[in-house]
This record gives sequence, C-alpha cells and structure tokens, in this order.
Amino acid sequence: MLVLLLPAFLGLLLMIRVSMGSPVLFRQRRPGLRGRPFTLIKFRTMSEAHDSTGKLLPDGARLTWLGRALRASSADELPEFWNVLIGEMSIVGPRPLLMEYLPLYSTTQMRRHEVRPGITGWAQVHGRNAQSWTQRFDLDRWYVDHLSLGLDLTIIWRTVRRVIARDGISADGHATMPPFTGQPQ
Repeated sequence: MLVLLLPAFLGLLLMIRVSMGSPVLFRQRRPGLRGRPFTLIKFRTMSEAHDSTGKLLPDGARLTWLGRALRASSADELPEFWNVLIGEMSIVGPRPLLMEYLPLYSTTQMRRHEVRPGITGWAQVHGRNAQSWTQRFDLDRWYVDHLSLGLDLTIIWRTVRRVIARDGISADGHATMPPFTGQPQ
C-alpha cells in the first residue's frame, strides 16, 4: 500500500511544505495495544498560530485551508500506513485517542485497547467525529467483541464510501471533536 501511495504521498509532502512550512508531518504519542504509547504519524493540518499570551489558538482557528481539504479527504491519515507497517497500528481498529484520556476511561472504555488501534474503525464508519463519546466507545467495544476478517473488510468498504461522501468529518461547532472529559459507563 505504501508503494502505491508514494506518488500521492510525495505530492502532499510538497504541498504542505509550500503552504505551511516545516514540519510536514505531525507526530504525537498515542496509546496503542494494551495502552502502550507509540508515535502516531500524520500529515500536518494546522498552523502553529498563538494568541498574544503565547497560548496556541483553538484547533478551528489553526486549521488551514489545505488542512481542511486533507481532513475532508482523510489524506492526512496516509502516513499512518507506516505505523501499520511497523506493527503499531492495524488498518482497522479503534482510532487511537490522546494519552491524556487514558486515566479518564472506565474499565469498559479501556477495552478498546485490547486490539491494535486502526486507521479506520467501526466508530468511524458510523459517524466519524459527528458522534458522542459514549457512542464512539460503545462502537469500539462492539468491534472488540465481534472482531473478524469479514467485519474488517466491511469496515474498509464503508470507509471508502464515507471518505468519498466526506461524511461526519467533525462534530458540530468543533474542528474535530470536543475533548473527552471522562464519563461513567
């Protein structure tokens, strides 16, 4: 897959470099299988704009025109195939969230870490970021309980359809989703 995507990958690298400068790739520690941290790699979609006090502006204010296009097409996720190649992620599985959310998870929510995180997942084909946190965790848990090759192939097919439709890219009023603050389950 990486070889097939190489021309698109190089073109996007150049576009990001010209429009936003360096770095071109966004790296962030995320919890993987069993909650072990790994470095997620994506194309950068936001500027480093700060307010007058030096604090980063909200995501919506930092998201560039190219970043919006990359997110709408899910092209910002292409570098994650490297994470798949080295065994940190799968093509299908619960999306890796932020490390800071780990202590906020209930025991049930933590079950999402029983499998490798994925580039796409059951929650993504049921609304991406336009769903509530409760719905997302319920869908992730359902995926863990019903894991199969047939389900993964279904998710891949539905992902292609969702990406083409550009459906559920963000929650209402947010660049992606509101922060997870913990909730009982």
